[in-house]
Amino acid sequence: MKTKYTIIILLGVYWVFTAGCKKVLEENPESIVVPGYFNSPAGVLGGIAGVYNDIRSQWGTEGFTNEMQAGTDEFIRGESAGGATVFDYNGLNGSNFGAAWAIAFQDINTINGVLQYAETVSLNEDLRKHYIAQAKFLRAFWYFYLVQTFGDVPLHTEFITEPSQAASRQPVAQVYELILKDLTEAAADLPNKPTAPFLGKAATKPVAQFLLAKAYLTRGWLTNNQADFTQASTICDNIIAAKADHGLDLWEDFGDAFVPANDYGKETMFVSDHVLDPKYGYYIVGAGASGGAAQNLSPWFTNWNYPNNSGINSYANTSNGRLVNNGTSGMIRDSYYGRPYVRMRPNSAIWTSGANSGKNYFLDQAFVRRDVDSRYSNSFYSVYISNTAITNNASAANNARGITYTTQPGVDTAVWLPDFDVPGAPQFVGSRPFKGIVVPPKFWHTGIFPALKKFMDPSRGANFNDPSTRPCVLYRFSDVYLTGAEAYFKAGNTLKAAELINVVRKRAAFRKSNSASQNTAAANAMTISATDVTLDFILDERSREFFGEWQRWHDLVRTRSLVRRVQAWNPEAAPYIKDFHQLRPIPQAQIDRVTEGPPFPQNPNY
Repeated sequence: MKTKYTIIILLGVYWVFTAGCKKVLEENPESIVVPGYFNSPAGVLGGIAGVYNDIRSQWGTEGFTNEMQAGTDEFIRGESAGGATVFDYNGLNGSNFGAAWAIAFQDINTINGVLQYAETVSLNEDLRKHYIAQAKFLRAFWYFYLVQTFGDVPLHTEFITEPSQAASRQPVAQVYELILKDLTEAAADLPNKPTAPFLGKAATKPVAQFLLAKAYLTRGWLTNNQADFTQASTICDNIIAAKADHGLDLWEDFGDAFVPANDYGKETMFVSDHVLDPKYGYYIVGAGASGGAAQNLSPWFTNWNYPNNSGINSYANTSNGRLVNNGTSGMIRDSYYGRPYVRMRPNSAIWTSGANSGKNYFLDQAFVRRDVDSRYSNSFYSVYISNTAITNNASAANNARGITYTTQPGVDTAVWLPDFDVPGAPQFVGSRPFKGIVVPPKFWHTGIFPALKKFMDPSRGANFNDPSTRPCVLYRFSDVYLTGAEAYFKAGNTLKAAELINVVRKRAAFRKSNSASQNTAAANAMTISATDVTLDFILDERSREFFGEWQRWHDLVRTRSLVRRVQAWNPEAAPYIKDFHQLRPIPQAQIDRVTEGPPFPQNPNY
């Protein structure tokens, strides 16, 4: 189908995508490529590389991270959240979205050009198949994002070279037909493991198969088509059975999946690279960039302002019980704890009515088994070790400890955020004076809370305010198990669903600090039965496993759980969220640019 639209005029192709510090493609960068340029092997390759590059203009950036995580059961706003509409849905409209829409259609057109010219350029046949498979995967990748996010969208399969001010939307069913066709064909021809010129963690056979399973699962939720659930579960089983051929597996310790040295390791399936290459000018080293295209700021978004909220003599307000920041800060900004952005925080807001009254999603639902489940401690900071020497006099204002002492950098704890109440907090543990401050859940607020540490990048060194050069990991191997489990659940096979979930849960029980017998006991405590498998259990399990990994909004939308879960757990958004919010608004810029033919329709109620 050929439908002209208004986003694209010419192809803006960025010609490198990288893995680690190794260049994947050695090409000369071009900002504008005329259609004829695709009529060469280098042009075809450059088009694919440009689309890979464009993925990092979304994953890791602030706007896209908000779109994927804010306004869910997992996150509420931090004290520096800025515009609140994406968090609470109050007044949400097409002006709040648009960047990913424009990039997606630009890249789809680039891929259509690749597919048109790759059939005729002079290429080794195996390489031709590889290029075409990569292109089909990438077209499906973007269309899957679009159809989940916006519903009906323009459907393009031909290369558009002339601008138009006319556009229309095609039904979701047709979009899924193209997605499933592209991914099936891509999976047939992609290699088992990354091969030149697409190294690092680009699309491979298991990646295309996984996205195919996810697409079948998502379409199945829309149509209640049992055949789709069977397809999804079978594909996941096949990926798992062939994991050795694909070089995939789970790390024994959940935390090892987030060690920078393992970013391209066996559990990682697909990434958006963010390696800094000065040639492309993504930011100036040492300038402390605040955001923009291709900049990965994901370590900072959930980071509270620890230098400004760690006063060593903080105390509890006697009238309302809230923590009052007071005294010299126990911390200064450093590379290990990262740059404070305070855009969003884990949803520890206490619900005040209904079945969940007195509870919060973060501790009482998602991470309720913190005693045996390592994913809480591996995902969030709870201890901040002092990085500056401070002498606190017994006579200092609001120092209730009655002692004078000096904190030892690298030794003393400046801030402890326990996940349970501590008598005597914030200056005592029981009757014992604490050198730093103790901040249990009753003191958490928009400015102080457990920060997500999965993406932290201590390699920033002296330039720790710069964006991270770690990749954004889009798909991990553990998702194959949980996607398969969800598909089996929808197919009515809760026994098999529990079996797959237990693989992930038993891994989560492992701790390096435990003895073998302790790990065995923890794994047994984490094991569930078929009767435990419900939709809410699966969603909670996905939260434990993928908290903050750009999945939550789509998880809730796919399972038709967004409104119900937000109304149950998110007091910020509960008063405003409606059924129509299960689709995002069409970007207003797209609507405004359609001036020929029928107006471009907005999603209902926006």
